[in-house]
Amino acid sequence: MTLASLPRRPIRELPDELISQIAAGEVVERPASVVRELVDNALDAGATQVTVRLQAGGVRLIAVEDDGSGIPQGELAVALRRHATSKISSLQDLEAVGTMGFRGEALAAINSIADMNLLSRTEGDSHAWQLDGRSGELKPVARSRGTTVEVRELFYATPARRKFLKTDATELAHCIEAVRRHALVRPDVGFAIWHEGKLVEQWRACDDAAGQSAHDQRLADVLGSELLAQSVAVDYRSGTLHITGRAGIPDAARARADQQFAYVNGRYVRDKVLTHAARSAYEDVLHGHRQPVYALYVAMDPARVDVNVHPTKIEVRFRDSREVHQAVRHAVENALAAPRAAAAALAAPNGIIPGSFEPNRPLAHAGWAQPAINFGAQQATRQDARVSDFEAMWPSANPSAVLHEPDQGFHRAEASPARSDNADLPPGDWPLGRAIAQLQGIYVLAENTQGLVIVDMHAAHERIVYERLKSQLDTAAAISSQPLLIPATFAATPQEVATAEASEQTLKALGLEITPFSPRTLAVRAVPTSLAQGDAVELARSVLAELAQHEASTVIQRAQNELLSTMACHGAVRANRKLTLDEMNGLLRQMEATERSDQCNHGRPTWRQVTVKELDSLFLRGR
Repeated sequence: MTLASLPRRPIRELPDELISQIAAGEVVERPASVVRELVDNALDAGATQVTVRLQAGGVRLIAVEDDGSGIPQGELAVALRRHATSKISSLQDLEAVGTMGFRGEALAAINSIADMNLLSRTEGDSHAWQLDGRSGELKPVARSRGTTVEVRELFYATPARRKFLKTDATELAHCIEAVRRHALVRPDVGFAIWHEGKLVEQWRACDDAAGQSAHDQRLADVLGSELLAQSVAVDYRSGTLHITGRAGIPDAARARADQQFAYVNGRYVRDKVLTHAARSAYEDVLHGHRQPVYALYVAMDPARVDVNVHPTKIEVRFRDSREVHQAVRHAVENALAAPRAAAAALAAPNGIIPGSFEPNRPLAHAGWAQPAINFGAQQATRQDARVSDFEAMWPSANPSAVLHEPDQGFHRAEASPARSDNADLPPGDWPLGRAIAQLQGIYVLAENTQGLVIVDMHAAHERIVYERLKSQLDTAAAISSQPLLIPATFAATPQEVATAEASEQTLKALGLEITPFSPRTLAVRAVPTSLAQGDAVELARSVLAELAQHEASTVIQRAQNELLSTMACHGAVRANRKLTLDEMNGLLRQMEATERSDQCNHGRPTWRQVTVKELDSLFLRGR
């Protein structure tokens, strides 16, 4: 039977119950959706303690109790009607939403697919009132101030929806995750989760204690104290934007993106602009396809963000996505830029520093001698050096000068005649300590107050050279552009044409000139000077794709950084090059002063700390 053969059906209004069940399909996906909506309401009511009780993963029972302001008796029945809310009353309120909920759909939708009871008491009432969501019966009950919402037999009215639920354990995990997302942003509120009469999670309310903020305490409680030990604080302002939180160091990266939390005005969101901005901040410090760990809180004018774009309110739309993208990226970049050696030394003077010793690969043969290298002079002439001068920092190796000394694995470096003061300083004066030797022409060994520091000299110097080249390039007022003798044309999609026309000024700032050649063709007429030898069409397509998705593009910067990274890799000291103590100490001091010096350009670590405690355990001392 085809559609043409079906009898015509008249257009008619749907019954209210069916309308509510359709709305419930948008709002309530699984028990965790109900938990999220009810906890939103509890927080909007000013609760300081929220307790969630579950049975069968939330399918048999979801009860959310709070100690908020409560609902007056006369408003209980209204609360279960569709589009009834106390959060907004006008279009102006909708355009600047400052509460977690505002649609007025959740309670009505949940009531249409489950058995619901609503118990509430306000401050002035002598007792609480209970409303039966199915019959509408109202009766007095005993309860302290606050509200309890009980949801039983979820999806009983729509049995087909129940078939799509997972096991009780899986649904419970989703419910816990929903509460955890609230707990991370509201440290002033206590949360407890009970399942089948047993307490499964509890996070007590936190306040600012000596030396630790309430947010840091809650992060440690929810995600583990390791997150604080392996993360740096984020605090950045840009106009009306304020970004705070924690950004995990590259060593804390994970295989999955399961510990990435982004909040906008206290609301957990999954937003591609925020995700891309945070990920781009880790571009040249993460190895491979590892995923960063972070919890970021974006505070901004509510009128500049639209939260009314998704039924579950988990997606938002920014009025100026580019501004938000740049602010979040710079916030994370600035937090990760500071070398962590000094902070690690202060945080763990006698303990294990994150990223400690791991077994090394087999030892390689030592290399050849080299002329003295003046690290100290590099910093002094940093502003005067040109990008093309990177090779002058290290003399090129002469293959004929290679010394085949297979037995010379450990090299006790001798200081050059003109000794610097660095070699004589006590190890406690410098976070990375004082150089004592060179191992296999690959690693520099240094002593500090915690114990032994092992430095990969090629990786460390590669980062130093790379950051210097980037700083020289960044000092330019704008990205220089080179016109193409013959414009590169390519067939473009309607979206690419629209993006090119709308982003003309942004493209010009990136050193690109892309103009319409015909209704379906674009012409690349100029490219950044540093990328003139590349594929102009591929570059243009990549930039336009990012601009269309995020209203900001890092393609140009990534391409330039790849070139600088290659230059730095070739300009850095190679393995099997003997260094004097002065040169080793100079390298350590440069690392302490260079941004992002804890990782090389490819995201590999440049140094590791082996504490005295770890050395003692290797030799069973004190046992």
